Amino acid sequence: MSSSSSSQDFVSRPVIKKVFAKLQKEGDGAVVRRGISRSEQKLLDPFLMLDEFSVSPPAGFPDHPHRGFETVTYVLEGGITHQDFKGHKGTIYAGDVQWMTAGRGIIHSEMPEEEVNKGLQLWINLSSNEKMIEPNYQELSHSDIPKTEQNGVEVKVIAGESMGIQSPVYTRTPTMFLDFTLQPGSQIHQNIPESWNAFAYVLESGEGGGVFGSSNSSPISAHSVVVFGPGNDGVSVWNKSSSKILRFVLIAGEPIGEPVVQYGPFVMNTQAEIDMTIEDYHYGKNGFEMAKYWRSQ
Repeated sequence: MSSSSSSQDFVSRPVIKKVFAKLQKEGDGAVVRRGISRSEQKLLDPFLMLDEFSVSPPAGFPDHPHRGFETVTYVLEGGITHQDFKGHKGTIYAGDVQWMTAGRGIIHSEMPEEEVNKGLQLWINLSSNEKMIEPNYQELSHSDIPKTEQNGVEVKVIAGESMGIQSPVYTRTPTMFLDFTLQPGSQIHQNIPESWNAFAYVLESGEGGGVFGSSNSSPISAHSVVVFGPGNDGVSVWNKSSSKILRFVLIAGEPIGEPVVQYGPFVMNTQAEIDMTIEDYHYGKNGFEMAKYWRSQ
């Protein structure tokens, strides 16, 4: 899964869909741009959702449950304090990542720490045999995330491998999560396993800047999702802006290929499993035992 800044013999996946992530309200007074929603799920298995969030106190994401998937929170500015009903509590700041496996059940809150708090949250599905595992966390401070730079391209490797460096994160559903910053005039050609689904989300782009897939395609603006087609060597990206950086995350994963039945924060394989999950949550059983007693501080 190497990458290089040379395009020789590299065949990029084509861009098959572009989605501008519009603002919407979420949680308690928070604002998100939803980049992936249900209409993209089939194209982007194992990914369920991507939100770019912006939240200031007293707004936030108060106590809420999850079951059947993982959430990856990547803070871009400010800080987010997380606490759950198993006694886990911590704050992640700009550049930090929390990789949470909800598994059979978690109830938690995610609340802003500073005046301005921005970041990304990605939902990654789990296969049927892992949906009911015990919850788990992997937390990386910005200093734990490997990064490197060459030929005007900087990459932070949150998961997977790029430019010869590898992330320490264990991904149950095999996943790549790369944060690229391209200086004006630079380019990147990132290998991706042929069977994986892949997309990019543009965080910053100057006029004429972010060109994805083929060098003569039209530039893509910030807050846009770029969905890549299957196969080929990987993904090519060019920053054609004369003065502004291009920053985007490139996310790819191995498809699970199982039915997805989602009811809000619960993601299972059948409607019967969703009905059971609602019952478990309501009655505080099968992983939700603490639901009746716990409230975040």
